[in-house]
Amino acid sequence: MADPQDPLDLNLWLDSDLVRRQNLLKKQFVGILEEVANAISNFELTEISQRSRGSKISKGNDLLGLPYQVLDLIRDFDSLDGVNIRLLNWFGNGFFITALMGKNRESLSERFLEEGFSFGLSENKWDYPDLILNKNQTDNPETIEGSDLGFHLWIKPFEILGNPTANVLALQEEVKKIVRILQVPGEQSRN
Repeated sequence: MADPQDPLDLNLWLDSDLVRRQNLLKKQFVGILEEVANAISNFELTEISQRSRGSKISKGNDLLGLPYQVLDLIRDFDSLDGVNIRLLNWFGNGFFITALMGKNRESLSERFLEEGFSFGLSENKWDYPDLILNKNQTDNPETIEGSDLGFHLWIKPFEILGNPTANVLALQEEVKKIVRILQVPGEQSRN
């Protein structure tokens, strides 16, 4: 990253076309996230957690110097019994799907592994640089079962296509798969 005392990049600053293109791309991704959120009913979310607070899109400009967008579904972040589904669009690094569950919830390892998820090994559930860039994750069942992080975090990269509608449909299907996994008998009644 550049030193704040380096000379200003006036060519970049005056490149209005580049700024407009990036802003359009951000709007397109927000549209994708909105459509995915609207496809999942609050009823489905409360079946997983009675404390569900629905869905929310958040945006930031500086995750290691890069913008990001997040769609959270359920938004029950209780460290014991909570659950959250997150779609993370991290510019320059990719698009990722995560499922976060409190330590008292069953890890559902076999089902998540079958769907192509890896188990996050970072001690901080929000440490995306460690989880993604350092690939601090595993698909080894013994390592997963031996983990004592105080939460279960599943993560999976998602390949973005050029067609926004194709992305919406594929992401909706991915989220519905997670919802089906999390709706295992007994899980929703534990809350």
